[in-house]
Amino acid sequence: MKYRGIVFDKDGTLLDFNRTWLPVYRYAAREFAAGDADLEDQLLTQHGYQPERNRFVGGSLLAAGNNRQIASAWAEQIDKPDQVDDISTRLHEIFHHQGSLHATPVKGLASTLKQLRQSGRKLGVATADSHQGILNTLQSFDVLNEFDYLAGYDSGHGVKPEAGMVLAFCEQLALDVAAVVVVGDNRHDIEMGRNANAGLCIGVLTGTSTRGDLESIADIVLEDISELPDVI
Repeated sequence: MKYRGIVFDKDGTLLDFNRTWLPVYRYAAREFAAGDADLEDQLLTQHGYQPERNRFVGGSLLAAGNNRQIASAWAEQIDKPDQVDDISTRLHEIFHHQGSLHATPVKGLASTLKQLRQSGRKLGVATADSHQGILNTLQSFDVLNEFDYLAGYDSGHGVKPEAGMVLAFCEQLALDVAAVVVVGDNRHDIEMGRNANAGLCIGVLTGTSTRGDLESIADIVLEDISELPDVI
């Protein structure tokens, strides 16, 4: 099979998840806890952060959720259930600013994307972050021009693990979904690919999931995206 398109998750796939998002989440939790150290810890640990391992659990809210989902959960914890919209707006601001400060690329990001692009393939991003978040976190690495398609949770194509972002990629670029590869670090990325009937679903270990988490659902599990050109 000649794979003509690749849809990448962003955080944990193109960006090192822990190095990018742990300081961002800590900043946000500190602000919303308003000086309550126990609450600050709970905003993280109750939604997937494991301090003893200094990592996030694959598939947890903070590993796989979008801005609105996190805002809803945190609003309950800080006893402001009627302020989800305000919390979501503030998280949006924090994620954009802090995300751009802490964004850390995975090994071989620019060179891998360039190689895949030069092979004639169309490339896209489908993320639980916002569309603006894609721009903010990837702009420093001179890779945005390699992509033909960018979709966030707010782009109007639905959210993971729904198929919408992959199907919109195919429609926009006139690709048969069977000729498309989906790459991600979380089960919901792979499930998105499966729900779209993508031709190949690949897991990577640069995010929050273990090999065991991904092997049962992905066609292939790679250490990182630098292995992609040899695989496809």
